[in-house]
Amino acid sequence: MLRSKLKVLALVPVLALAVAAAGCGKSDTPSGGTTPGAADAPQLLNAGKLTTCTGLPYEPFQFEKDGKVIGFDVELVDLVAKKLNVTQEIVDTPFDGIQSGVDLNSGKCDLAAAGMTITETRKQNFDFSDPYFDATQALVSKKGSGVTDLASLKGKKLAVQNGTTGDEYAKKNAPDVELVTFEDLGLLLNAVETGAVDAGINDNGVLYDWAKKKTDYEVVKEFDTGEQYGIGVKKGNDKLLKVINDTLKEAKSSGEYDKIYEKWFGKKPSK
Repeated sequence: MLRSKLKVLALVPVLALAVAAAGCGKSDTPSGGTTPGAADAPQLLNAGKLTTCTGLPYEPFQFEKDGKVIGFDVELVDLVAKKLNVTQEIVDTPFDGIQSGVDLNSGKCDLAAAGMTITETRKQNFDFSDPYFDATQALVSKKGSGVTDLASLKGKKLAVQNGTTGDEYAKKNAPDVELVTFEDLGLLLNAVETGAVDAGINDNGVLYDWAKKKTDYEVVKEFDTGEQYGIGVKKGNDKLLKVINDTLKEAKSSGEYDKIYEKWFGKKPSK
């Protein structure tokens, strides 16, 4: 199912640094701009805001709780927003529009952070930041279902999320399985839970997080796809890309990245 309207969701505000203005009363900040006087600062779509495209829900990377969007990716992008002296604003949009580059190229958002794997195809559509998270594909099913791998699903139904690397992997490696496509992770997992499908495939991080809460279900198989997540920006937006990469590097070097990682995954990242 396609969402007919975009949902713009407010985040916990990032603390902005006060900038003292001297001299005449006119502001030097252009419409859609960012920090005054910074010639190398990226131009943003909306003054004072860093607009992020993402596809909700994708817990624990980004999801809504008590009317706010929170998660691992959200906190990383908050660091970028803080560096730019702005606040982050999230636009919830179907993932296919993100991974195809349509949302970035049409000016819907400044960047895309959606637990998104860096692929050669996507790199043709937009530019990626340095990798910030390692992932692989996994299979989730009800305990005792007899599902152990893709071969055990022959003649059965497998839920996939449209436009994802899991969707692509299943199409290549599960020719005798009926693929049922869903627009977002929430709908996919609901189909697994209600028995509308026999299993679901997606990134291991989100499936393990879900199975921790849904104890009748388990991740039965991981596939060594060797994926890495990156943050996307429109091609040629080198100034914003540099800020993102600098922020990720500084967060890793200061220990802030490890702190955020442990908060959302319950362990420190493997080195």
